[in-house]
Amino acid sequence: MASTAGPSYTMISHQKHRRSRQRCNTLDTDSQSLSTLGYFKTLPLEIFQMVLNYLSVKDISMLSMVSKTISNRLINYISTPAGNRRLLLQDFHNFELPGKSGGCYILEHYKSLGLLLKRCTFLLPTKDRLKYTHKILSVVSCFKLNGCPSPLHCLGLQCYGIFLQILTAGWDELECHRVFNFLCELSNLPRKVQTVVSSKPGSAQKLELQIRLYCRSVLLNHWIHRSDSAFWLTRILKPWPMVNQARLLYIIFGPVSSLDGHVVWQKMIEGPTDETSLKGLADAIKLLYDTETQEWTADDVISLVDELSVIPQEWLMENNARFLILSGNNICFTFMASKAVNRRVIELARLMVFLALVCEKDLYCMDWAVKMMQKVCKVFSTPRERNNFLQCVENAFAHIMMDMVQTVLTGDHDEENSSFLNLFHLVNAQADFHKEILYLTMRSSSSST
Repeated sequence: MASTAGPSYTMISHQKHRRSRQRCNTLDTDSQSLSTLGYFKTLPLEIFQMVLNYLSVKDISMLSMVSKTISNRLINYISTPAGNRRLLLQDFHNFELPGKSGGCYILEHYKSLGLLLKRCTFLLPTKDRLKYTHKILSVVSCFKLNGCPSPLHCLGLQCYGIFLQILTAGWDELECHRVFNFLCELSNLPRKVQTVVSSKPGSAQKLELQIRLYCRSVLLNHWIHRSDSAFWLTRILKPWPMVNQARLLYIIFGPVSSLDGHVVWQKMIEGPTDETSLKGLADAIKLLYDTETQEWTADDVISLVDELSVIPQEWLMENNARFLILSGNNICFTFMASKAVNRRVIELARLMVFLALVCEKDLYCMDWAVKMMQKVCKVFSTPRERNNFLQCVENAFAHIMMDMVQTVLTGDHDEENSSFLNLFHLVNAQADFHKEILYLTMRSSSSST
């Protein structure tokens, strides 16, 4: 009995010891997980979420960095109905709420929300981060390309854009490519772009407006660094042939009606336009020309300018000249040098006259136009070619002036007498242009003696 009892007692004792050790390991794991909650470990989950209602979104995003356990709890909270109601504000059309300033408060809210989700999903792969973010935001219809019935009076796409900018800030180029592809898949953007660039301009006005607002508000407007803006604009344009790139550029940045926001396709061909109508296009061209990537060469950008200037038909030369001036010295010179190299001298001479006219109308210094002509002259390889170009400039002044005189004499005068004013400006432009040339000649003569 004694010998039998001994081994039995020893075996039981050993089993109890092993079970006790396993239980201790489990308790250690649980306590380690709970310890990362700090003082929150004493609170039930429901109370923890109630506490979050008293914190600002910025404070919650700071809290998410305390530990992985808290971050996971916050991810769960964001997915709950209570979290959705608290975080996914949808006052996109109520700009005049009491104590709120012009919708700025909701933009700031989504900036903070972008930071919160950036921190909560920090350890996830890019694909999973995007899926989770989409799952959270998919309930907001105003974040979709065609989700709002009144997009011109809605801040939804702007909020979505600023949210994405904060979320993806600092991501590398490959990750940003994935973001763009993900957004294209969600919004079906390529198919919609295909529709508008292959249709007659203005035949799909509503879709043109939706694409313009989505590209600008979601993908382009919120970046601080020009290189980031250039990256996203390149992603939008590069999948398409050059002629479609120009159409798409006009849809996104071209002039629009102040009444309904629709793209005004006839603006550049019906009469002289102002700087406001051209500034967006000019800034976009400068952005592509100045980009540090190898995706755009100078020839690419100049070809794009050429295509743009015939959409939907050939622009008035004055509008073309104003556009080149707004695009900056480098683009203007490169465009004109391209015409010189290709022996399009008569076109170049007419453009030179309208550059002088725009300088007169828009109060730019006329010596800029003269210096630009000097630079273009150096592109010609022989004195004979330069002299021919200068003669063409003088002939262009004469022919354009006679055309304007004919219009004044035979045309119907409108209330603003625009034909007469154009002639008046051209006469002054020619006088000022030649005055600058005389000054330049006299300075050269004085220095040589």
